[in-house]
Amino acid sequence: MRLLIIGQLSGYITEAGRIATQKGAKVAHVDTVEGGLNAIRMGQGGDLVMVDVKLDVYQLVSHLQSERIHIPVIACGIGTDSDAAVRAIKAGAKEYLPLPPDAELIAAVLAAVAEENNTIIANDPSIRAVISLADKIAGSDATVLMTGENGTGKEVLARYVHNKSKRKNANFVSVNCAAIPDNLLESELFGHEKGAFTGAVARRVGKFEEASGGTLLLDEISEMDLRLQAKLLRAIQERVIDRVGGTQPVKVDIRIIATSNRDMESEVNAGKFREDLYFRLNVVNLHLPPLRQRKADIVPLADFFGKKYAEANGVPYRPLSEPARAMLQSHHWRGNVRELENTMHRAVLLARMAEIEPEAIVLSGTQLSTPGGGPAALAGQPWVGRKVEDVERDLILDTLNHCLGNRTHAANILGISIRTLRNKLKTYSDSGVTIPPPQEERAEA
Repeated sequence: MRLLIIGQLSGYITEAGRIATQKGAKVAHVDTVEGGLNAIRMGQGGDLVMVDVKLDVYQLVSHLQSERIHIPVIACGIGTDSDAAVRAIKAGAKEYLPLPPDAELIAAVLAAVAEENNTIIANDPSIRAVISLADKIAGSDATVLMTGENGTGKEVLARYVHNKSKRKNANFVSVNCAAIPDNLLESELFGHEKGAFTGAVARRVGKFEEASGGTLLLDEISEMDLRLQAKLLRAIQERVIDRVGGTQPVKVDIRIIATSNRDMESEVNAGKFREDLYFRLNVVNLHLPPLRQRKADIVPLADFFGKKYAEANGVPYRPLSEPARAMLQSHHWRGNVRELENTMHRAVLLARMAEIEPEAIVLSGTQLSTPGGGPAALAGQPWVGRKVEDVERDLILDTLNHCLGNRTHAANILGISIRTLRNKLKTYSDSGVTIPPPQEERAEA
C-alpha cells in the first residue's frame, strides 16, 4: 500500500503518516495540491491520497479525473466538522477522516482501499501444485505468464509471487490492458511528455517507470492491440521504454508478470497475438485451475468470505449450514472464486437464521423465488422463439443485477472484457433500456 499525504494540519498529518507506516504503508508527504499532482504524475502517488480538507479538494480530484489517474482520495480535517466533510465528499473525495488520527480507523481505511485480500487458500492438490511452482520461481526475475479463467485469482497469485521475491520492498504496479482504450494504453504504460497530445498538460511517467525496481502486472494482456505489442516486446527485451512524445529512451528495471483468460497459443495461431512476445512472456507458466476443479477449497473459501463480509457490514458471523455447504459444492461456478465471493457477500446480507441456510444463497443459473412465491428464471423469459441479441441483452443485464451493478465482476462472470461490456451497455442505454447503475452509485443512493 502506497500512501501520499497532502497538507500539514498542525502535525496531525505527520502522526497519521506514522500510524500508516506502522500498518505497512509506504508514505510520502507534500504540502500543496500542485505538489501532490506532480508527485502522482511522476509515479510517487500510489494507492491512496489523504488531503487536508482546507486545501482545494475539487482541484485535486478534477485534475486526477481529467488526466485519467485513478487514485481514491480521502479528505482529512481536525475534529468532526460536518460541513467540511460534506464539501469534501461533494468535491469528489471518497471519505472524510477526522483528526487527530485513530489507529484503528486508519487501519480500516487502508484495508478498505486495498480491498483485495491477498490470502491464498490452497487445500486442493490442483492449486497446491501451482503454489509450489510459484514458490520455486518467485525469487528469480523470470517473466511469468499466468493463465486461467476469469475469477480464478490470477492477480492474487501475482501479488503472492511479488511478495515472495527479492523485489518485495519495491512497487507492485498493476495495469488492466482490457479496461483502457487502445489509444490511451500506450501512454498509460510508457508515459508521455507535456503537450504530446490533447490533454497532456504535464509530463507523466507510465506504469513501466512507476514499477521500476519492482514488479509490473500486465493484466489481460491478450486484449492488447498488435501495434502496441511490438513496442511492449522491445521494452521487455531491452528494458528501455520511450515516453509518448519523448526523444530520449528511459531505462527501467522491472519484473513482468502477465495474465490472460484466453488460450494464448490459439491467439497466436489466429494472428491476434505476436508469437515472439508470447515466447518472451511465457518463460514460466502458472495455470490456475477453475474453482469447479478445486472442490476441497470451496467451503474454506466460502467461510473466509463469510467472515470478511460479516465484519465489513457490521453483522454477526454466521457459519454455513450443512445443506448450504452441499449446495455450494455442487454448483458449477462459472465465475470461479469471484462469483463465490459475490455469492457469500449476498448471503451474509440475506441470512437471518443462526446459520447461513440455502434460502440465503442465490446462485447464477438457478431459480429465484418471486414475491408471490412462484419460481422465476434468472435469465428472465424462456429462450425459445427469441432473438439471440435479445437473450444476450437479458443475460447481460440480469448478470449485472446479480453482481449488484459491479461492471468488472459482471464481465468476469460473462467471460467478456470490461470494454465489451461497457460498449454493449452503451448500446442498450442509447436504445432506451434502463441500465443498472454502477456499484458505487448504488452505495450513495
